[in-house]
Amino acid sequence: MKADKEVLTPTRIKFTVEVPFDELKPDFQTAYREIAKQVNIPGFRKGKVPPSIIDQRVGRAAVMEEVVNAAIPRFYTQLIQEHSLQPFASPEVKLTELKDGKSITFTIEVDVKPEFDLPDFASIEVSVDPVTIDEKFVAEQFDLLRRRFATMKVVERSAALEDLVILDAKGTVDGEESDDYSATALNYELGTEGLVPGADEVLVGISVDQTREVEFTPDEDPHQGKKVKVSFTCTGVRERELPEANDEFAQMASEFDTVTELKADLAERIRKVQVAEQAIAAREKVYDALLEKTDVTVPDNIVERDMNQHFADGHGDDAYREEYRENAIKTLKSRLILDKVADQENVQVNEMELSQWLVQAAPRYGVTPEQLADELVKNDSLGFALNEVRRGKALSVVVERANVKTTDGEVVDLSEFTGALAQ
Repeated sequence: MKADKEVLTPTRIKFTVEVPFDELKPDFQTAYREIAKQVNIPGFRKGKVPPSIIDQRVGRAAVMEEVVNAAIPRFYTQLIQEHSLQPFASPEVKLTELKDGKSITFTIEVDVKPEFDLPDFASIEVSVDPVTIDEKFVAEQFDLLRRRFATMKVVERSAALEDLVILDAKGTVDGEESDDYSATALNYELGTEGLVPGADEVLVGISVDQTREVEFTPDEDPHQGKKVKVSFTCTGVRERELPEANDEFAQMASEFDTVTELKADLAERIRKVQVAEQAIAAREKVYDALLEKTDVTVPDNIVERDMNQHFADGHGDDAYREEYRENAIKTLKSRLILDKVADQENVQVNEMELSQWLVQAAPRYGVTPEQLADELVKNDSLGFALNEVRRGKALSVVVERANVKTTDGEVVDLSEFTGALAQ
């Protein structure tokens, strides 16, 4: 085999290949054997038809087609191995010349993964907000816990914010009664903005047996642009009585004996949430910095193929198409970079990590982890899941080695979260 290599772009290679017939002998043997199994020729047993008879009865062209179809993939694989290429997609193959008895010539164009260098992970510097325990926020969380154990007390006064009012509502749309805005014995906490627009403002100060109205024009269907009027009649007002903030409450609402212990636990929970948020922010910033610091050429053909598939039905304006293109380029660049990190760092994926990914990914698809696993196996897409986990672990390697500090200059320790961030 004689092969001339031409670099069309940093991500696309073209081979012009000439193969003499001497190297096609095994392919001819296979072709004649397969055709002999398929044809019925009088005087010969099936599978025992001589090559010369096949050439006469079936045709030399059919034989050559079998030979070419068998030979090209074999020589393509040989070229990929000899040149240590990493194909990014299926090749485009064209038979350019066939000299029967002498040689075949064909071209192969294939998109390959580009060569590029990764930055020193330690050179990546990002800053995140520090973890601060706000005593006011702890107090707010403590009060929210008290609210969960509050009792509702009937009061003989007008309603105020945070009171629970019992309402009968009657609505009309363009003067006609509408069930969409009508209800009886509706329990509503004032100030939560959970009713129709403007309701909270008019209902503050309402008393039992009083009626107040609100008018508005909806911006959305099914009554978009129509005049809606809703009358609210109050049938009861209740206020929330919070339990005393004492040790007895702490024992009732938690496993702790004192309010001091309970508040300390709330503070620790808040701290852990903030640390987790800090780790996620660091991961995102390191990821963006990694992409920014890595110079890699994205295969245009792959992006165009993605674009053509996505917009095959003609939808989308120019702005959306450009936005989609930018996202496609970023996604492809990300995969190239993280795959190289994974290769460089010898990142492996075990069964437990794959199972964790299935558990976390399944809700996004509205299925159980078992159903998602079965679907991936059915569609021969298990490799997709493995690559996603592997890339996540690769990014965790970068995050762990990056220089992450708070905005006030303190080094951030993310070792507790690098495993979780891989998912």
